[in-house]
Amino acid sequence: MNNSTVNFTPEASTNSTTHSIAQLNSLNICLFGLPFLVGVPTHSYVIWLIITGTGRGVASEFFNLNLSVCEIANCLNVLFSLLSFLFSSLTRTTYFLQGLSVTGRPLFQCLMCVERYLAVVHPVTFLKYKPLRYRVICCTAAWINTLGSCLFCMFSLISNNLHAYTWFYTLQFLLFLSIQLFCLVAVLRALKQSGPGERGRERGEENNMKRRAFHIILITTVSIAIIYLPYIIIGLSFVSSQLFMVELIAFSFICYIFAGFVQPILYFKRAGKLSCFCSP
Repeated sequence: MNNSTVNFTPEASTNSTTHSIAQLNSLNICLFGLPFLVGVPTHSYVIWLIITGTGRGVASEFFNLNLSVCEIANCLNVLFSLLSFLFSSLTRTTYFLQGLSVTGRPLFQCLMCVERYLAVVHPVTFLKYKPLRYRVICCTAAWINTLGSCLFCMFSLISNNLHAYTWFYTLQFLLFLSIQLFCLVAVLRALKQSGPGERGRERGEENNMKRRAFHIILITTVSIAIIYLPYIIIGLSFVSSQLFMVELIAFSFICYIFAGFVQPILYFKRAGKLSCFCSP
C-alpha cells in the first residue's frame, strides 16, 4: 500500500509545490524508493526464471508468475506515490493501482495457498485440476476482480470516501487471511502426520522433501500474518473510532514492503539460486 493508505488521507490534499517538496524527506525517499529499486529487479528475475523453464516450469509456477507481475506493478505504484508529492497528475494513477495491493497481492497469494492445500490434503483433486488451463482460468478471474478493485479504490479515494475504502480493504484482508490460514494450517497438520509408509518411524526420520515443505509453509504463514494483521487492526480501529496510531501505521507499511520479498526468496531457494550465498 502506498502513503494514501498509510495516512488515510489522499495525496490530493497537497496544495502547494513547496509543501510537497518539504514532505520529501530522507525517510520517505528510503521507504518508497527501496521497494522500487530492489523489488522490480527481484520480481523481474523471478519472471525470467519461470519463463525460461528454471525450476518446475511455467505451468507449476503460473500463480507465482502472476504474483510477481502484480508485485512489479505494486513497486511502480510506490514510485508513483513518491513522485505524486511533486506531480499531482499522478495521484489518480496511484489511487487506481491501490487495487493491486488491496486485492491483487492477497488474491494471488490465496490461490497459491489453495493450490498447496489441494496438493497435500486432496492430491486426487489437485491432479484433476493440475493442467495449465485451469490456472489460466483462475488467474483471469483474479485479474478481472483486481481490475474492479482498482476502479473502486480510485473512485472512493477521489471522492474522499475513506470509510468505504477502509471497510473495503479491511473485509478483503480478513477474508483472504482466513482462507490462507485455513489452507496453511491444514497443510502444516498434514505434513506433520506420518504417511502410510512411515508408521512406527520416529519423527526425526522424515524425508528432506517433507521437512523443506513444512518450513516453506511455516514461513509463508508467518509472513502472511505479518502483512495483513496490522492493517486489519488499523482498519477496524479507524471505522469504529476514527482514530489510528501513527506508529502502527508506519510499522504496518514497513512490514508490507519487506514481506513482499518473502515469496521471491523462497522461489530462489527452491530453484537453487541462493546456493552462491550459502557456499563457503
